[in-house]
Amino acid sequence: MQVAPAASPAPARPPLRLLVIEDSAPDAFALATLLRAGGWQVVHRRVASAADLGAALCDEPWDLILSDHTMPGFSAPEALRIVQQTGLDVPFIIISGGIEEGVAIETMKAGAHDFIMKGALGRLVPAVQRELRESAVRRARRESELRYRSVWENSTDAVLLIDLGGVIRFANPAVKPVFGWDPDVLAGQTMDALQPAGLPPGTWWAMARAVEGPKADETAGRRHDGLAVEVDVAFTEMRMGEQLWVVAFFRDVTERRRAEAELRRSRQEFAAAREIQQRLFPKAAPELPGFELAGVSRPADAAGGDYFDWLPMPDGALGIAIADVSGHGIGPSLLMAEARAYLRPLARRHSDPAEVLTRAQELLADDLGAERYITVLLARLDPVRRTLVHASAGHPSGHVLAADGSVKAVLRRTGRPLGRQGGTPFVPGGEIALASGDTLLLVTDGIDEAMRSDGECFGLDRALDVLRAHRHLTAGEILEQICSAAREFTHPEPQADDLTVVVLKVL
Repeated sequence: MQVAPAASPAPARPPLRLLVIEDSAPDAFALATLLRAGGWQVVHRRVASAADLGAALCDEPWDLILSDHTMPGFSAPEALRIVQQTGLDVPFIIISGGIEEGVAIETMKAGAHDFIMKGALGRLVPAVQRELRESAVRRARRESELRYRSVWENSTDAVLLIDLGGVIRFANPAVKPVFGWDPDVLAGQTMDALQPAGLPPGTWWAMARAVEGPKADETAGRRHDGLAVEVDVAFTEMRMGEQLWVVAFFRDVTERRRAEAELRRSRQEFAAAREIQQRLFPKAAPELPGFELAGVSRPADAAGGDYFDWLPMPDGALGIAIADVSGHGIGPSLLMAEARAYLRPLARRHSDPAEVLTRAQELLADDLGAERYITVLLARLDPVRRTLVHASAGHPSGHVLAADGSVKAVLRRTGRPLGRQGGTPFVPGGEIALASGDTLLLVTDGIDEAMRSDGECFGLDRALDVLRAHRHLTAGEILEQICSAAREFTHPEPQADDLTVVVLKVL
């Protein structure tokens, strides 16, 4: 097996635990060498029999399995069945010197993720990159499903899980205060029990199934005692395993202010669908004389882990926040919602961005645990003195460009991400004096690390070049140009991470 030298240095990637099912030690080493050239830190092990494969799967976890199709006394289809019997979800790619198309199709139907001819190993690195990314998405989805019940059990919104026949299969404890029903009694009924008596049967179910995707409305509902209750209702479809469900969220509008106050003090601000998560972002940028602000977040999944916000701070100052929860999907979006619930009241009470991040770290540490973390950059804008002070919890650097396009200031990290900082207080960066024509750019790593198929990243330098070229435009137009440039750079690759951009122009 010939290994072509890499044309250019590959991007640094995380460690990769590789299991190679191959009777030829040189061929196994060559495959590991190809992946090392692709940027991964490869630790590999070779097996060539069913017994050795079973032992390897029991001994340690694996990120990727590459298998020769045919070996003396063993084959890829047999190996695939052994892996499937363990219940492990590991990308399984077949490497073959020659395989008939029909055999390849049947193997893919059986569960192999891809097959690559030994004469076309140029496909290996992008194929592995794709399968590892999709494996991470599947893992995040499983984590999300495990978190749903916990989220719903603790939610102050009433949540119903409904099968496609319209029958309620799960009701959370909040249906009791909202509708007066015991959850166990409501399960097994339809939503006719909750809709106003004057509506034709099936009205709410028809509304839930009227169009594809999440939908929300404010309407009147009916409590168990027959009294009316005004509720916000949102419906969304959700797939759990092989089954499609409709999830209904009900919020008592009369209790909204009390619930919002509780959520700001609580660690249980949760959102379980895209429609709910999108409400967490600001509807519009504040209007400040002498300044122009704009922000946007484009999630990679149905619910993203990025966040930006405009936070009122003491003495008429404005906090500009941008953050990124590790990973993406519904799990990180729930952590983002909780972080927002803490940052808003903290910013109202503390004028120092470093103090806000220090207190947020204390509140979020237990929930983040060992696997999750949040990068945050919080800048305090004094619109009267025209100054900017920031603190950064491990977030990508922000930049202030002068009117001539030169870099005037860099808003660097002043601490580690939330969840990694420990008990060490954050420190603020130095004060930056702003002048007319200055432009502040903040992004998440979805912009910086937007990667095209050859492994090259978009990078902050390209983002700054786009800003320089379009600095005469409005703040909103500038951020659209940056997002468009990042997407065009990676086309036709799918968007792999959330894209979040904040722009401040000094007029």
